Parts: sequence; structure tokens; C-alpha cells
Amino acid sequence: MAKAFAALLEPALSLLYPAHCAHCGVRIAEGLDFCGPCAGTIESIREPRCEICSEPFDGLAGKLSCPNCRGAAFHFEAAVCVVRSRAAIRDLVHRLKYGREIWLGRILGKILAQGLADPRLEDFGADALVPVPLHPRRQRERGFNQSAVLAAELSRHCGTKVLDALARRRYTGTQTRLTRGARRQNLRNAFAPRKNANVSDMNILLVDDVLTTGATLDACAAVLLENGAASVRAITLARG
Repeated sequence: MAKAFAALLEPALSLLYPAHCAHCGVRIAEGLDFCGPCAGTIESIREPRCEICSEPFDGLAGKLSCPNCRGAAFHFEAAVCVVRSRAAIRDLVHRLKYGREIWLGRILGKILAQGLADPRLEDFGADALVPVPLHPRRQRERGFNQSAVLAAELSRHCGTKVLDALARRRYTGTQTRLTRGARRQNLRNAFAPRKNANVSDMNILLVDDVLTTGATLDACAAVLLENGAASVRAITLARG
């Protein structure tokens, strides 16, 4: 009955609240999230790209590692990044995180779910989605954890449970201007396992909004492996 009523109500709601582009606000057709020009700014990351961190390459072919990852040791096996952090995507992530526009999580989660088709995840068989945690102070300031919002949306698409397995026990501040080495040093002992969150023998898929150097994902993966996880891979909406 509720679904039938909603179906009858939908045309009226469309007249009262017509669809608008999530980035620029222009009127768009029902069922779309972006207008044509804004959708054109969204750059999907496809091969050729770094097998480890998804950094795109131009004009190359085959399985590649970028200079930053070549020879580096990460605790996660691969990080799948779906799009580049530019234009519309950068705007929506910023508005979600700092503007508290949590409704954007639905749109960004839909884009994030496209990464599940990446060859690096096809045979993974994730047992749980683990969002990268915020420090309690930061979460109180923001009111929510954007990575948890994205993990919940991703779970709706794939059916894999969300497991709140990690806690951020040390406040590290912003890392925007830090190098990879400085970020790793800054994140040392920043994460810890949550009590009663069992990850033993599980394949864990870490979820975050943006990958920049991979230091945060690496620190989280190290804690998960130390506490018995069988393997860790990651998926992020964007590559910074």
C-alpha cells in the first residue's frame, strides 16, 4: 500500500520539486543527478592506471605501478579509486564533509559503487566494509563521518555488511599539505581496533572518500591485519 501511494505521489512531487543538477543547480530531467556539462567534468579512472593506488597514466598500457608506489610496501593490496577529485566531484565531497549536505551521500555512493566492477575487486569476496574512522573530536565537530555515510550507501548497492571495526584514538589534524612521509609519521599509532569488532580471517574492504598518498588507508590496513584480518583492499570515491 505504501509503495503504491508513493508511486501515485511521485508525479506531483516532481512538479513541486523538479530535479536539479547536484553541482550547478540547473534544472535536469528526472532520474539524473547532473546536467550534461557537469557530468562531463567527472573523470572516471580506468586503465592504464597504477595497480596499487589508481593513479592514472597517459598513453601507456599493461599492469603498471606509479613512481610513488613502485618498491613501496603497503598493508593494503590495492586501492580502487573510481573518479578523479576534480570539478563536480571535488565540490560534492567538500559540501558533504563541510557543508553537512548528507543527502549528497546517495549520489556519491552511487558513483562509488561503480568501483565494485574493477578487476582488482572482482575476485576479492569482501566479508565486510570498514569505513575509515574520524577522531571523536572531529566527528563531534562535523556531526557525522563521511566515510561511514559512503560505506552505508555502498552496502545498499552490494549487500556487504558495514563493520565499525576501527577507532581513531589520536587527533592528527589536517594532512592536506603534508608529504607522504610526513603523513605516515603523523598517523603512527593513530588507529586502533574497536572492542568486540572481530575481523579474524576476514577479507576487509576499507572505504574512504578521497585517496591522496594512501597513508591513511595503509595505517588502517596495518591495524586490521595485526588483529587477524586475512587481507585488506580499499575503495575510495576519488583520487586526489
